Amino acid sequence: MSKLYTARDIEALIAKGADLTDAANGRLTPMARDLLRQQKIKPGKPAAAANPSGTPRIHEPALPDYEYHWIPGGDPKTAAEIEKFFYSPEIQVIKERICHIGRRIWDKGYVDGNGGNITVRVGDNLVLCTPTLISKGFMTPDDLCLVDLDGNQVAGTRPRTSEVNTHLGIMKNEPKAKSCVHAHPVYATAFAVAGVTPPACLIPEPEVFLGEIGLASYQTPGTPENAREVGALAKKHQSILMQNHGVICWGKDVEDAYWKMENTDAFCQTVTVTMQLGGPKQYGTDKLRELIQLRQKLGMPDHRLDELKECELCDAGDTTVNTAPQPSASSCSCQIGPEPSGGEPDEALVQQITDLIMKQLK
Repeated sequence: MSKLYTARDIEALIAKGADLTDAANGRLTPMARDLLRQQKIKPGKPAAAANPSGTPRIHEPALPDYEYHWIPGGDPKTAAEIEKFFYSPEIQVIKERICHIGRRIWDKGYVDGNGGNITVRVGDNLVLCTPTLISKGFMTPDDLCLVDLDGNQVAGTRPRTSEVNTHLGIMKNEPKAKSCVHAHPVYATAFAVAGVTPPACLIPEPEVFLGEIGLASYQTPGTPENAREVGALAKKHQSILMQNHGVICWGKDVEDAYWKMENTDAFCQTVTVTMQLGGPKQYGTDKLRELIQLRQKLGMPDHRLDELKECELCDAGDTTVNTAPQPSASSCSCQIGPEPSGGEPDEALVQQITDLIMKQLK
């Protein structure tokens, strides 16, 4: 049996400048395989040897890339091919990352019971997803499922979550969405239940890493209607509040999607506290324009510069946080008539408002 290389073995070989052919073609632990990818070392290509003079080597700085890249048209087709793919070392690494993120959202208190779900797209028509009725803090790679873009389960021993359809709605509408994380963080979910979004022009980081937060009207979780409602917002929003439900964020990989979940809840928490201190103080649209341009340079979608007027940039979110919650379509059947033409309410209108208030108090 060939030698099993661990991440420590690979690090030692890289430090020696050794030929990595045997290691790259041998059996690797998931962390060892990750390390080879991060170092961009190809099989048979020796790592750069240490400087004989003893001075430190200078490496070209590079961010780790966790985005999964598949070959278009290369999805496995037969049951045997799908099974082999589902248990391959490359997919095992992604499964472990999903479980790691599941633990993090559970540790943060973003989910309770069996709440939340996570997906990663791994093919033209293949998506890894978490199963139904499981705590996200205690999943193992063997618990995960594989579905196609229509939601049909093609691999895995546990049944997939019904809410995967919402994730698939996002992925169908936005090809850049390689991973989605859905959870119920308290502050962001409170905004979703209230039907309001936090305003723009308050904190630079959310403008760069989140962009404008979307708000989807309430639809029953897991239904085609919810998938259409949320999916339609995905091209303009990477973080979407689902009214009376929770939050879903998408990114290029599962870590990226999770970061946006953290960013969203922290932003909503800050706005909540700010409202108790007298309300937010916004910076100008010129500063917001700079932040949106920075976001676009980082390759993140943002529709605001193209679709909003200069005077609307900071107002886009401002009108929602300082007003009453936005009612859903069926929240109230009562209607108050228009104000009389004289500009002052008449006695009948005053009585109507009084009766409505008293009814709600009772």
